[in-house]
Parts: sequence; structure tokens; C-alpha cells
Amino acid sequence: MTELAAALGVTIHDPAPPREIGFSRSGCRLHGFDWGGTGAPVILLHGGGLTAHTWDLVCLGLRGAARLVALDLRGHGDSDWSDDYRIDTMAADVVAAADHLGFDRVRLVGMSLGGVIAAHVADARPDLVERLVLIDVAPGVDFDSTRRVREFMAGLGPVRELETVVEAAMRVNPHADRASVAYRMSTLFRRAPDGDWVPKGDLRPPDFPAILAAIDRLAAQLTKTPVLLVRGGRSRVLPQATAERLVGQIPDGRLVVVPDAGHNVQEDDPAALIIALRAFLTR
Repeated sequence: MTELAAALGVTIHDPAPPREIGFSRSGCRLHGFDWGGTGAPVILLHGGGLTAHTWDLVCLGLRGAARLVALDLRGHGDSDWSDDYRIDTMAADVVAAADHLGFDRVRLVGMSLGGVIAAHVADARPDLVERLVLIDVAPGVDFDSTRRVREFMAGLGPVRELETVVEAAMRVNPHADRASVAYRMSTLFRRAPDGDWVPKGDLRPPDFPAILAAIDRLAAQLTKTPVLLVRGGRSRVLPQATAERLVGQIPDGRLVVVPDAGHNVQEDDPAALIIALRAFLTR
């Protein structure tokens, strides 16, 4: 983790691993990583199909400036699977995490699906959310551009060697950084008792119509708190004009573009994202 962070330009002041946290809500066990710190509490929410580990490099570079907590959404990472993946259910999980950690006020960072959930929390609990960062999500996103990646993720199954999945992922996106892909896959799989590597996450198809409907409501949900929208400059999911349109509809909104990043800004260029987050979250 620290070698990859350094290779991607992240300055590391404390390489210690985070503390694992766990709590339950409505019978669903939820998991996350507490990176510590004494600054303002920041809860980070990953995108669909990812895990809390997607924030590892960002947290390594941002720790000390804030109290950083990265959550595994239900059905992802080391959190339980569920029969209820509604946006308001997962938003309630985030509120429960804040309560569990004793946070009266938080700053939320959400990428893609995590951004939709974060916006729902901000709208429902303006007393809790102090400011909000959305990463590469806005009404009008082009999710068709992720079809190949989604089909690849849906087809994941047990493999004998993790390198098999890395090779397959590189065929889907030949321009990806191989070390980053290998690290991501190591966090998406766990070794089973028989020695095979199996996916951690629930691979059942998400309710895309419900997610897209929630994305369409974003502008109306972002009227009560300062918002930073971060777009990956190479992202095919969020066109520049679409990002600018959302920011123009938000009373206190601003846009930052990270040129050398696609949809997964936090993995493609964590160093640049750290600069943007530090400026917005810690002032």
C-alpha cells in the first residue's frame, strides 16, 4: 500500500495501518477503517463494486489533517450482504456510523454511488453534514460507458490465482496502471478455505433505475451545505458540461477537475485529489 502510494506521488507522514471498526444496524453488520486523527471527522464512501480500501492512498496522504473514516457499504468489502440496498437504507447506515463513532458533525466524501448516498444524508440530516464532496457523479452521467467494466465485475468468480483476475482486468482496460489494478483486486477478493480466491462483494445486479432516479434528485438535495464536485478529466462517465451544469444549480458549489484521472479519481491520481480535499475539507 505505502509503495503504491509513494509511486503515485502521495506524501506519507504516518504509514501505520488504520484501525478496523464494526457495528450493526437492523441486523446488518457493517465494517470500516478508522485512520485516526484529531481534525474534523470525515466519512468516505466508495462507489459501487468497490470497497473502503479504494480510499487507502488518499487517507495515507490526508491523515493528520482530519479524522478519516472509510466505510464498506452493505454488500461490499467486509460488510454483510443484504436484501435491502435502497439509497435511504445505506444513508441510514452512514448516520449510524456517525452515531457509533460519536460524531455530532461530519464532512462527507462520496464517489459515484457513494456520492449519491452522501447527498441523501446531507439532505435528510443538514444538522449532521457540514460539507460534502461528490466525486464523478451528477445528473446526466453516462453509465453506458462503464458497461464493459460492469460486465467484467458481474462475471467475477472463484479463481485459483489472483493474477488471473488482474490479467482479465487489464484486458478490459489496457491503459490502467497494473500495480493499482493488482492492489484493487487484492482488496476485492478473499481466500476461501479451499484455497480459491472469491469475491467479497454481493455480485447481484444493482437496481440501476433506482440509482439513476436518485442521481436525478441530486441538485435538489444539495441546497443546504457547501459542495465540492470533483471530476476526473479523462472520465467518460461524467462529461465536463454535465459537471458544470450541476455546480451551476447549487447555491454553494464549486468544481475541481483532476486532469490525469478517470472515473476512479481516488485511485488514478490520489495525490491531486488529496490537494483538492485538503483545501475544501479542512478550512
